This record gives sequence, structure tokens and C-alpha cells, in this order.
Amino acid sequence: MGVVNVTPDSFSDGGAFLDPASAIAQGEALAAAGADILDIGGESTRPGAEDVSEAEELARVLPVIEGLARAGAPPISIDTRKAAVMEAALQVGARLINDVSALTFDARSPAVAAKSGAPVILMHAQGTPKTMQAAPSYGDVVSDVAAFLRARMDAAEAAGVMRGQLIVDPGIGFGKTLAHNLALTNGLAAFKALGAPILFGASRKSFIEKLDPGAAPMERIGGSLAAALTAARAGATILRVHDVAETRQALRVQQAIAAAGCATGDAREQR
Repeated sequence: MGVVNVTPDSFSDGGAFLDPASAIAQGEALAAAGADILDIGGESTRPGAEDVSEAEELARVLPVIEGLARAGAPPISIDTRKAAVMEAALQVGARLINDVSALTFDARSPAVAAKSGAPVILMHAQGTPKTMQAAPSYGDVVSDVAAFLRARMDAAEAAGVMRGQLIVDPGIGFGKTLAHNLALTNGLAAFKALGAPILFGASRKSFIEKLDPGAAPMERIGGSLAAALTAARAGATILRVHDVAETRQALRVQQAIAAAGCATGDAREQR
């Protein structure tokens, strides 16, 4: 999943793709680099971010989604917490819903998701973007996040969303300390028990800078790849990334190494 932030204030590339033409070009570049899904968002959810009005969010994302869909882009995901934005985006070509609030921010969003029949990504966050990094606290972060996601899956089903539509995301960086992020990444395999595909998004996030002090977002590709490869080995189905070509290459090498190891093991067993 390649990220296209149509915002002035996203933590990694805020402002770079605020113009629709630039955002469409970036989406096309990510598709050419191997993105299977394009995630289009018009409201930053970085720590401390201010809310964006519905009208402003629509004005940002709709021309981009419409342009990419018309150009034959891969499936497009709308990254939003607002039901009206979900509806409008789906009408102009989006095919997935990615909600960082797990369908809790807007009371209408579960019904919109159910009616659409589109895949829905339910993400865990403790608090809101404005407050989530104030003092994150958990008993056991892996089991607490898994319990939240299971409850949100049940709530979505009760609202008419089919179980097969649901994808879960532990929400790296959303109301988590460095220790929480590392524990979730290390314990990602536990989320397979939820019975839904797992999305993992750690690309360029600030926990990498905590491990490599001073690394700006564009200098966190190495850390992003390390986290992505760990997640892929643990069973993540979708990797949400800014650096599509680099992630593709890393996955190809990882898979080749694993395949060679299997072949070597088979040969040894035959001897």
C-alpha cells in the first residue's frame, strides 16, 4: 500500500502533494514502483494534528481519487474518519476504507461501510491525534490492542459489515511509546488469531528516530524496511509504506533467501 498524503502537515511529506496534479503524479509513480493499493488521505493524523473540516478534506481528496481512478490506478483506499468523505470517495473511484478510528469517530461510518461492501481497515489508536502521545498506557499492549480490534470487528459486524470485509491494523505510533511499538511489531503474529488480514504501517514513523536520534523522516528508510520485513515474516498481509520500490526490493531479497534456505534443507533431508 503506497501512501499519498494530500495534506499540508503530514509528518513525512506534508505539503509535497497538496496540489492535485502532484498527488496524482505521486500515485502513478507509486503504482509504477509496484504498489498494489494507493492510500489517499486528506487529513493528517500525526501526533498533535488539528482536525480538518469535512469540506476541506473532500476538496483535497476527491480530485486525486477521481484522477487516479480515471487513469487506471491500482485499487484506491480512502484514509478518513468521516462518513461523508467515505461515501464521496467511493462514488468517484475508491474501493477500500481505511479508518484510523476503527469506525468510532463518526456515528454514520459503520452504516456507510456496511452499505458499501468495501474492505474496511480497522485501526487501533489510544486517544485522538491531538492527544494520543500525551501518556500512552496499557496493561499488556499486544493483548489490549488485540482485544480492542476484536471488539471493533464485532461492532462492525453488528452494524452489517461482513466479516470478510474487515482488515485489522495495530496502529503503530498511534498512542504508543517506543516500547509499545516494538512490542506490537515483535508480537504481530498474535493478531492472526483475529481471523482477518493484518495491515502494518511503520513507514518513516518517529519511533525509528528514537532508535536513531536525529534521523529525519526521509532518513528513516532503513528502519522502515527493518520493521516491514519483520512484519511480513510475522504474517502481515498489507504493508503501508512511503517507499514502495525499496520495500518491494527488500521483500524480494527476503523471499529469495527464505526459498534458498528451504531448498538447502530439502537437499540435506534427501541426503
